Amino acid sequence: MLSRLVVIFSFSFGMATLHAQSTGAADREDAVKTLDRIARPVLEALADGKLKARLPLGPGEESRRDFACLEAFGRTMAGIAPWLELGADPSPEGQLRARFIDMAHEALVNATDPKSADVMNFSQGSQPLVDAAFLSLALLRAPNALWQPLSDFERGHLVSALQATRVIKPGENNWLLFSALVEAALWRFTDDCEMLPIQRALEKHEGWYVGDGTYGDGPNYHWDYYNSFVIQPALIAVLEVCQQKNSPLAAGFPVVLKRAQRYAEVQERMISPEGTFPLVGRSSAYRFAAFQTLSLVALRHELPKSVEPAAVRCGIHAVVQRMITATGTFDEEGWLRVGAVGHQPAVRESYISTGSLYLCLTGLLHLGLPPSDPLWTSPSADWTQKRLWAGEDVKSDHAMK
Repeated sequence: MLSRLVVIFSFSFGMATLHAQSTGAADREDAVKTLDRIARPVLEALADGKLKARLPLGPGEESRRDFACLEAFGRTMAGIAPWLELGADPSPEGQLRARFIDMAHEALVNATDPKSADVMNFSQGSQPLVDAAFLSLALLRAPNALWQPLSDFERGHLVSALQATRVIKPGENNWLLFSALVEAALWRFTDDCEMLPIQRALEKHEGWYVGDGTYGDGPNYHWDYYNSFVIQPALIAVLEVCQQKNSPLAAGFPVVLKRAQRYAEVQERMISPEGTFPLVGRSSAYRFAAFQTLSLVALRHELPKSVEPAAVRCGIHAVVQRMITATGTFDEEGWLRVGAVGHQPAVRESYISTGSLYLCLTGLLHLGLPPSDPLWTSPSADWTQKRLWAGEDVKSDHAMK
């Protein structure tokens, strides 16, 4: 019998119902429904060859038309890839996953086949480098679900699309990691790799490390969440490929991982007792992608000892539910709308389009842990700020030396 009864609102496809205190199974069910609700419009449309026709653009976004579809696709795939990699099984979730794997396959084909109505722009302008990198990240996160089922013919189109981004010169900031991610994926799957972008991205970011688990975005430090949107997850993915290829560059992996663990520890402490977090810096329209690093470290079973997996589950769940159920988050057709908490057009930067918003799915990477994992089976646990503000005696936090 529960020692206390907490009434919470659990939303399922917009319908509010009352439940007793959340369990891991209920949290996972909510997370899968959120993933389904956000990702389905993108993958269904692209699998049908109709994403260009269906993806809406908001006011002021017309200049992003040539980039928005690859943004939506690459970012969606980067977020759902670990969940897809679990594969199909007889459970309702496993059957849903089987459907998504099939859609992802068709989407990859339609996005890269030159004869497809939905073939995407991988070389014109600078933006395609960003989202080819997120697509590359998805391939690295789910090689069995995404790369292996492709025919040699289909792989050829995908590889050509990724290689096409080589004409794009990255900026002297986190963009260096986009080139590195594309090359890492090509290296992992084809052995065709230009090493200089990888070496340069790793060297520059080592020089941009500012301490206590955080990197600058270029030579200067920015108060924003790009350590989670891009930097730390990309460094881990690139260095894992270096490790797989027995490259000397992999020597830096333990230090980079230790920094990511510290950053994840701080991220868990950023979640307020109410399930909110400070919206600071640019790109707040990426919503809970701000917690990609925390979700990734949990997925890897590499959380620091001070952070309970169940507390991560509950804290991220609280944030996602607050954001995803806010009025105006979706339009009438189920597409995301610009905003951090609901529809907030004022937070849109010039580089944001409807497609950009799908980066939020990277905050659900821990869905790549199976339902039997302790993160999902452990009893619900309060996250740090909830414990502290309830008066609990919690051990103090310290910077990483």
